[in-house]
Amino acid sequence: MSKIYFQGIFGAYSHLAALSINPKAEIIPCKTFDECFLKASKEQNSKIIIPESNRITGNIGIEYLIFEYRLNIYSEYFQKIEHNLLGLPGTKISDVKNVYSHGQALSQCSKFIKSHNLNEHVRADTAGSAQMISKGKDKSNAAIASALSAETYGLEVLKKNIENEKGNLTRFLIMGKNIAQPEFENKKYITSFLFKLKSKPAALYQSLGGFAINGVNLTKLQSYPEKNTFDSFFFLCDLDGHIDDPKVQKSLEELGLHCQDFHVLGVFEADKHREK
Repeated sequence: MSKIYFQGIFGAYSHLAALSINPKAEIIPCKTFDECFLKASKEQNSKIIIPESNRITGNIGIEYLIFEYRLNIYSEYFQKIEHNLLGLPGTKISDVKNVYSHGQALSQCSKFIKSHNLNEHVRADTAGSAQMISKGKDKSNAAIASALSAETYGLEVLKKNIENEKGNLTRFLIMGKNIAQPEFENKKYITSFLFKLKSKPAALYQSLGGFAINGVNLTKLQSYPEKNTFDSFFFLCDLDGHIDDPKVQKSLEELGLHCQDFHVLGVFEADKHREK
């Protein structure tokens, strides 16, 4: 049976995403993102599912682990984020005074929280907040988490979809140690890679010229300082296209001339949500 590791506890949005991708897999929680990456780097056939960015709140902050472990990206998956107010069975919304959740979830539900005059309490994660509420006996406490968390911890959904903006998505990456990429066909692909430039003036400007000349679209270009330094940066990049496409190959060859480090992280089909 294949294994999928995720960060958090059962009921987390990462758990939900893992179930959507492969409900038959053995889905295993890890305390930290570091632990997920470490497991996958040691176990040949296991995979990890990691939230990479959120449509509303931006990057999750796992880029340094992508850089360090250089696992292969097999696919991307966009998970719809629907926040619910969860309480002990029999609780009414009017009973609730305190709400517990991850900081991002609280900010994404700020209108509901203000309109019901609730006291916010920041916790490490959404599912952990639901688990905490389920262990208590106090109906004045509630959590903001997934419907899966309600199911997992025997809570009641007091109000569904309390997020400020509908259509919130988190982009997950499915990664592992084994290298695999799809054949080049007539489909939409993403090639993901990281690079570090040689230290010289205008290096970034010159290095990106090949993409413009060859008509290759970069969908993501982000810089991150290397560990413990502010004068050495690496870049994480996604482009539209397959690495076997001659246009993409020419662009990457041009980029390579300016790099002291270059690594392809993966080639995978673009998620259908990108077209929406």
